[in-house]
This record gives sequence, C-alpha cells and structure tokens, in this order.
Amino acid sequence: MEYLSIFILLLAAELLYFRFAKHYKIIDKPNERSSHSHVTLRGGGIIFWIAALLYTAFHPSVISIWFLAGMTIISGVSFWDDVKGVNQKTRLVFHLFAMTCVFYLTGVFGMFPWWAIVLGYIVFIGIVNAYNFMDGINGITGLYTLAVLLAMLYLNERVIRFVSVEFLIYPMIASIVFLFFNFRTKARCFAGDVGSVSVAFWVVTMLLLLMIKTHNLIWIGFLLVYGVDTVCTIFHRIYLRQNLMEAHRLHFFQVLANEQQIPHQVVSLIYAGVQLVCCFSIIYFYPRIGWWIFAILAVILTGIYCLKFRLMKYPKELTDNANVQ
Repeated sequence: MEYLSIFILLLAAELLYFRFAKHYKIIDKPNERSSHSHVTLRGGGIIFWIAALLYTAFHPSVISIWFLAGMTIISGVSFWDDVKGVNQKTRLVFHLFAMTCVFYLTGVFGMFPWWAIVLGYIVFIGIVNAYNFMDGINGITGLYTLAVLLAMLYLNERVIRFVSVEFLIYPMIASIVFLFFNFRTKARCFAGDVGSVSVAFWVVTMLLLLMIKTHNLIWIGFLLVYGVDTVCTIFHRIYLRQNLMEAHRLHFFQVLANEQQIPHQVVSLIYAGVQLVCCFSIIYFYPRIGWWIFAILAVILTGIYCLKFRLMKYPKELTDNANVQ
C-alpha cells in the first residue's frame, strides 16, 4: 500500500509540475547539438527529489535527513541551472557540499585518509556529472537507472543487505513515473539537470554504502556502460581538440540515435539491457573473480564503442580540427 501511495503522489506531483513548467516556460528548445526536434518541457526529473522528500517523511532517520539535505542542495542548484543557468564553478561548489553530506552519513570522514577522501570527491562528483552528460535521448536515464536499481535490489535481498529496501524502491517508482512521460517517440518532458543529477546522486549514495559495507570497489561496475562511453568520448574529444565543456553529439548513443536513426527507445533499451548483463555478471562472479570479469566487460564495451567510428558521418569542421598541427 505504501508503494502504491508513493506512485500516486509522484504521478500527481509530475502532472502538477507540468502546469508549473508551462506557466513559467521551463522548456528545452532543440538546437544543432540536440537529439530531439520538438520544444519539450524540461525538469520533469524533479520527482526524484520529491521521492527523496517522501522517503524522508515516511522513513525519518539521521541518515535519511542528511541524504535529503544533500539531495536538496544538488537538486536545487541543478533546477536553477535548468531555469536560468549556473556557471560551472558555482555548480561545483554546490556539488561539493552535497557530496559532503553523503560522506558524513556514510562515515567516510572517520574511516579514510585525507587523500582518499579527496579522490572520492573527484570520482563521485565525476560520476554524477557523467550521468548528466549521458542524459541525451528519450528513456535512457529512466531505463538505465531502473537497470542499476534492479541489480542493487537483487544484491540487497539475495547477497548482502547494505541499505533498506525502501531506499531502493522509491527511486525505482520515480523512474517508472518519469518514464511514463519520457519513454515515448515524442516525450512530454525531459529530466533536465535536476533529474539526471539528482538520480545520479541517489545512485552514488547507494554505491558508496555498498562499497563501504563490502570493502570492495567492484560495484563501480554497476555503471560500467556509462563509464566506458563517457571516458572514451572524452578521449575522442581531446583528440579532436574540442572544448570538453561545450555540448556535443559524440557519445555512442548519440551516433546511434542521430546518425544511424535508430529510435531513441531502442537505443535506451540496449544501454539498459547491456548494463543489466554487466551488473548480474559481476554479482554472479563476486567475490571470486569479480575484477577479472570487470576487466573483460570493460574491454568488450570499449571494443563495441570503437564501432562508433565506422558509423559516424564526420562533419568537415571535425576533420579539419583533428588535422590541425
């Protein structure tokens, strides 16, 4: 009954937000770097923050309150970025504050040396931003999140309990509600930074809890598909001498959706499906040869990513930039 109530509340909140977004014209207009061609409401992913608020209301604790504080900080600056735009330095400061809340609730500050904590800030804030960069086609954020959360739920219930089941179910319900409006040929809304960043923050929090519980970093493989695509694309853009802070269409999923004209829903299902296979492969072989499986999967995914170069139709300006001496 609790989960049905949460579903109804989140659905109502999403519909109410649509009215708010239409009134204040919080929209995403297509441009030459976009993977869509219609004006669409932006910020529908705010229901992930609402889900966190509901979780704290129904399951109050010191941990949930600190989590909500971090979620509010990072969602707030991301929503303002969707509405007005925020410079990168300001956004980074808020991300640091939000991640500090997570490090506090997980006990990181009293458990690891300073250099490991600094590295943790870099890695986990990087993951949050990578999740945001990968939010470029209909359905990909919601489906990919569901794949990761399903694997975590199985791990939590069958292998090792690292978090309350409700902490996993609430973002899953939010993902389903969001997908109802986003997983379409013509989406009614996009997640916006507030959606992709906030759900990434939720996933990162659970990953950190899992890593601390098991004393193992292997679970970073639960984001292996996004990770390989992001890292390989960064190297590709460095090779092309592009500004890494500017928008682009060089991710593998963008090439599939834009240049190969594969429907967004199909590409999103492929990404989620492949990640699900990676997750359960790691779970199955943990703790025996988990890192070997991680390495094999990373090599396979990198090889698949390299197929992108055969599928791309290079614009003249890209080849010119690459040939600059």
